[in-house]
Formats: sequence, structure tokens, C-alpha cells
Amino acid sequence: MEKVYNFLNHELGIRRHDSIIVAVSGGPDSMALLNLLVELNKETDIQIIAAHVDHNKRKGSSEDSKLIQKYCDNHGITFEYLKIDKYGDDNFHNEARTKRYEFLKNLALKYGARYVMTAHHGDDLIETILMRIGRGSTLKGYAGFSRLSKWQDMELVRPLTHVSKEEILDYCKKHKLEFITDPTNNKDIYTRNRYRKKILPFLKSENESIHLKYLKFSETLMAYDEYFNQELIKIKKDIYPQNVLNLERFKTLQRIVQIKFINNILEQLYPEDLVLITDTHTNIILDLAYSKKANSSVHLPNNIKAVKSYNNLMFMLEDQAIDDYEIELDEMINLPNGRNIIKVDEPYYKSNNLCYLSSKEVKQPLYVRNRKDGDKISIKGTLGSKKVKDIFIDEKIPINDRDSWPILLDADDNIVWVPGIKKSKFDKQKNEFYDIILKYD
Repeated sequence: MEKVYNFLNHELGIRRHDSIIVAVSGGPDSMALLNLLVELNKETDIQIIAAHVDHNKRKGSSEDSKLIQKYCDNHGITFEYLKIDKYGDDNFHNEARTKRYEFLKNLALKYGARYVMTAHHGDDLIETILMRIGRGSTLKGYAGFSRLSKWQDMELVRPLTHVSKEEILDYCKKHKLEFITDPTNNKDIYTRNRYRKKILPFLKSENESIHLKYLKFSETLMAYDEYFNQELIKIKKDIYPQNVLNLERFKTLQRIVQIKFINNILEQLYPEDLVLITDTHTNIILDLAYSKKANSSVHLPNNIKAVKSYNNLMFMLEDQAIDDYEIELDEMINLPNGRNIIKVDEPYYKSNNLCYLSSKEVKQPLYVRNRKDGDKISIKGTLGSKKVKDIFIDEKIPINDRDSWPILLDADDNIVWVPGIKKSKFDKQKNEFYDIILKYD
């Protein structure tokens, strides 16, 4: 454990009076890490905040906090406690992890902490990598977890990644540290426990330092992943502008680059829940990208969906509803889609982004709203009208943009313009009278 202490004292960059949040379950791993920080405190004068979460899933779990509280009282450590009384219907482990990290984040903000530390160790890394290989993951996912990573505005640190469980237990014995043994760690109903009980003993019998080999494997994958990410930055603006995937350009990439591109997007969507993503999700998104259907979608974890609309593919929340809006036109309107409609005075030229109206024919005030079912527009040069919905289809407007697209109407509710797409019979030619010029900018 000396190398862990040296990392904390000399490599990490901890400064005098820094606040450090450390997640403490009461098990040997977290108690060993807590004790190492107490030793460090003798030299650096830091503030240690022990954060304990009672997940309330086994009998007697509420007693665990007493052991941690006692240790904290004896060593002048601030103790923070959270008991989870109720869970939703989602996956327990995912929900518990989310609540735990939310607790740590809030504490870091409360104490102005630069570091949040967890007691994940070398054996945990082996188990994580094997589980990811078994279920499929991204390149970053296959690497397991890193010793040091950015998290929110803080550093998430796992100082024990270079040591094995045996080394931790020896440290606890040497320093006579009390700890809690969770009986659920022996239950085969949990996947991680089966890897721990059946696979790790064999690997360690082949090489007692196998955790260092897996650590090297992890660091190698992380390095390749970082290099790949830097290369993707060079093409991202052309392939994924404004977080919309241009499928025509995307399909020109090599297959391995396509896979990494999708994985990179997923890693951004699930920064703290990458465990939810497997290569199955990558494959269904690739299938969606190559689907012959003009409009289609697939569902992803955490109520996210990937939506294909013609030549674009984007990701959004399942319940991401479009708010209805209605705005009266003055000199300028700032639209919900980030664009504007402006009254202008400029030379005449034809464009669907410009509309020329006569105040003698359109009743003012003019206003803008989003599309409604049944909207129709009387198109200039024709005798009839056409549904706005059909115009969107003809013009291949992305399906996710249609409900928020601005529609300009007069006070009699006549649709006079679908900005950027189609003009009505009210639009004027150069040789006709007009006194209102509007620009969609």
C-alpha cells in the first residue's frame, strides 16, 4: 500500500487544506482508503469527508454507519450519511449507483472539494473488464475504469487500482482496522460475485500479479481510445454538426470509424451510466443509419431514443415534447429553434427566406406559431391549398423539426408563409405592391 500512499502524497497534487470526499461503505477497501487519507492528513492538513450510503437492502445495514461514525469521531473526520428509503422500478444496481454518485456530487459542492475518491481496486478492475467483455461494450467500456478522471468540475480518483484485495486485507490486519463484511458478496445471484468467486481464483493461480496485467490492458485501451477521440474531433464538425449526424457523410467513413463515432456519442449521452450500453446498442443504431425508411427510431436506455429523419440522425429524450408557442410579430421575433424573423428593407430578390406582403391584403397583427394538425396553405399560382404536413414531407424536413417549425399567420388565421420552405398566395412579385418585407434569418 506504500505505492498508494506515495500516489496520494506526491503524484495527485493534493494541496494543504484541500477538501476530499471519500465514499465509505465500511468494507475493508474503503476503510483502508480512509485510513490512508488519515495518515496523509498528518502531513498535509486536509479536510476529509467520509460519505456513507445505506442502500437499505439487507437486514442490519443501518448498523454499518455506527462503525464508520466511530472511526470518524476518533480521527476528527466529518461524517455524512444518506439512507435510501425507496427505490423505483428500474434496475436496482443502476439506480443505487446513480443515487450514490448524486450524493457524492452534492457533498463535493457543499464542501468545495477538488477530489472525490472511491475504493475500487485491482480486483474490481478485472471483474469489470471481464463483465464488459461478456456483455459487449465500447472501447472505453472494455477498459473498465481509470485511476483518475474528470467528473463534473472535480477529479474522480480511484487510488487503489494498483493493489489487489489481498494487499488491502493485509493492510487492514496490520493497522487493526475494523470493517464490515457484506454477506451479499457471497451470493451467486449477482454476476460480479460469480466472476469474483469462480474466475479470479484461477487467474490469480496463474499469476498472483494478474491485476497489474489487467491494469496495463486497461491503460492501453484508454490510450487508444483517447487517440481515436482526438482524430474524431477533426471530422466531427462535418459529420455531427449541432449534434445531428449527417448520414450521407457518415456512410463514407470506414466501418471501424463509424462504430467508434457511435460509441463516442453514446459515451457523451451516458457519461456516468456507460454500464448500460452494450455493442447491441451500437449495432441497432448502425442498422437505423442504414435503414431504407425515411423516418424511423430506436429506443435506448434511460428514456433516450435515436431518431432517423431522411439524411439525419439525432438523439433525444423519449418525453422531449415540443412546447406550443404563439408570438406576435413586431420588428423581430426570436424563435424557439434559434432563428429569427426580422422586418427588413432591402433590394428585391426571390428566396423562400424572404416574404413580401401587402398590408392591404393581410390583416395585422401578424403572428408566428408552431404547426397544428390540419394546417393548410394556399400556394401562390395554384387554385387549391396544400397541407403543411405534406409540404414538410415533400421538402424532407426532419421529423423532429416539424412540430417546432415556425408558421406565419395573419390576424384572420390565414397561413401566409412557412419560412424557409413555402410561400402563400399573399407573397408579392417585384411588380406588385408590397410594404412588408420579412426575412427568415
